[in-house]
Amino acid sequence: MKKIIYSVAVVMVLIMSSACKKWLDTQPRDGITRQGFWKTKEDIQAAVSGCYASLLAPPPGINDRALTEYMFMFGEFRADMIDPAAAALTDELDIFNVNITDNNSLVRWSAFYRTINFCNTVIDNAPAVREIDPTLTAGQLNAYLSEVLTLRSMMYFYLVRSFRDVPLKLTATTRDTDLQSLPKTAGAAILNQIVSDLKTAETGAVTSYGNNVTDKGRVTKFTVNALLADVYLWMDNYQGCIAECNKVINSQRFAMQSAASSWYLNVFFNGSSTETIFEFANTGAVNNIFFNLLVNRNKRYTASAYLPSDVFIADDVDPDRNFDIRGDAFYNTSDLTITKWGTENISFVNWQAYRITDVLLLKAEALAQTDAGQEALNIIADIRLRRNAVSATAQTVDPADKDAICDYILAERSREFAFEGKRWFDVLRIAKRDNYRRLSVLLGMVAQTVSPAVQQSALAKYQDFNSHYLPILQSEIVTDPQLVQNPFYTR
Repeated sequence: MKKIIYSVAVVMVLIMSSACKKWLDTQPRDGITRQGFWKTKEDIQAAVSGCYASLLAPPPGINDRALTEYMFMFGEFRADMIDPAAAALTDELDIFNVNITDNNSLVRWSAFYRTINFCNTVIDNAPAVREIDPTLTAGQLNAYLSEVLTLRSMMYFYLVRSFRDVPLKLTATTRDTDLQSLPKTAGAAILNQIVSDLKTAETGAVTSYGNNVTDKGRVTKFTVNALLADVYLWMDNYQGCIAECNKVINSQRFAMQSAASSWYLNVFFNGSSTETIFEFANTGAVNNIFFNLLVNRNKRYTASAYLPSDVFIADDVDPDRNFDIRGDAFYNTSDLTITKWGTENISFVNWQAYRITDVLLLKAEALAQTDAGQEALNIIADIRLRRNAVSATAQTVDPADKDAICDYILAERSREFAFEGKRWFDVLRIAKRDNYRRLSVLLGMVAQTVSPAVQQSALAKYQDFNSHYLPILQSEIVTDPQLVQNPFYTR
């Protein structure tokens, strides 16, 4: 990890430099000088822009997958919404067959740590700019810091849900003398750090940048609230989750759009919709990393074969006129091609980090756990109405039955957030609650989706809670002697 962070630190300076049309004299040779940068508020803005750029594609000179590809894979390939296609890689087939080892090339965390180091660079260096640039106000500085604190928190939240215990690095690596070996930090401690950082971020974050596109493509106070609600629900802090959700809902800045044919176009393609809280804004158009993954002839993933019969069920009266708008927009029923992230390359489709429906369903799940089941069911009913959900997917649930309500929410989230890298985390969150009281939810998903030839082996593995987290790539352990492999993978 330290080699990755250092090489990315060099690239970060180049990104920042080119963004403000400056080139640094990189002296001394063993590190990156700060001379010529971190002088003005424009330098900070360029650095923050580099953090956002890292969400969409690897930096120049870095041979790695895009961060969004890892977000998609980590949240989907162990769940039940996608199947391997004919061109799936051997490492992908191993994961689908629950045969994950520490040599699997897809369990890399480098993309997340790249963005973390970009954010740490801003956090370390931006405050001193106030001593040099008198036009930089405290409010502007705090707003920039809030953005990068939130992005860093999002990265660590993905890492904790994927690996559980990971190295926690809160300072930048910009010189080779900064390189250090880091042990893992307990996932619970990292979650507490995330909560602390997000509370700090909320105090400095803006509510608006003055235009809708920027409000959706950069972190605002409502991005902070949505992420914190998600973290609180993962931590089983239901009242905290509800409070953060209410901050977003009560702002009245976000609303679901109607079940019209233009819904997908407005939310995903055009972007900056009333539904979006935070998206990875693809305003300049970048290579569509999902084209090779999901669309072209040699695609690696398709929609799961059971989606038409179990998730996006056809209306039994008039399927041509009555249909859930999500299924029609997200995948092709004829060949199971996933179309949600665009069918062309270059693509303008925006990765949706948080939408208002996410916040509403997070709140509904927390409400179900706090004996407010009817209110939770009302939220589900409202979303289904806006999405023109068919009666075949409706459930009759007792408002006092917490588990049944959560199962209904899980089913609705499978439709609402299909192929958005959330499914595995949704299932795991419910399964692990109350000391894995509902492990059966996860095991039931596995039994339905894995190949019959490996079903018993897969179910036996998932009985071990440690198997629910990915292994640390063996090459990371070789380069960092303080790292210890995740327990399940040491046998």
